[in-house]
Amino acid sequence: MSQIQIEQGDWTSLQQAAMSIREQVFIQEQHIAAEDEWDAQDAVSIHFIVRDHGEAIATARLLTDNSIGRVAVLQRYRGQGIGRILMQHIIQYAQQEQRALLKLSAQVHAIAFYASLGFAVEGEEYLDCGIPHIDMQMSLQ
Repeated sequence: MSQIQIEQGDWTSLQQAAMSIREQVFIQEQHIAAEDEWDAQDAVSIHFIVRDHGEAIATARLLTDNSIGRVAVLQRYRGQGIGRILMQHIIQYAQQEQRALLKLSAQVHAIAFYASLGFAVEGEEYLDCGIPHIDMQMSLQ
């Protein structure tokens, strides 16, 4: 993990890497339908790619409404702190942009992870693509 780099950019520049990761994690592993995975938000979001020795291993996007979404780490890289590095980078980016808050729809199994970063649960659990989720939010002020 000594060669970890994070790049950010628009969908045009990072689409290939983001699509590859999301295809593996959400469509193949979690069995989310392709039509539910791809949406118009990609074109207007800021995308983040984590690379290890040049290989794209994790991704996420930041929407104009301050929502973080499509957070995914390739299976063989999980448990190594990659998701934390990615999320901390996005939080720092949002602070530099002077955003007031960040929000996300967390898969329920990841609540403790997001809580450890400073996100708090908001509301009740619900199903999204058949997977239990809950809304979480973090104030940046």
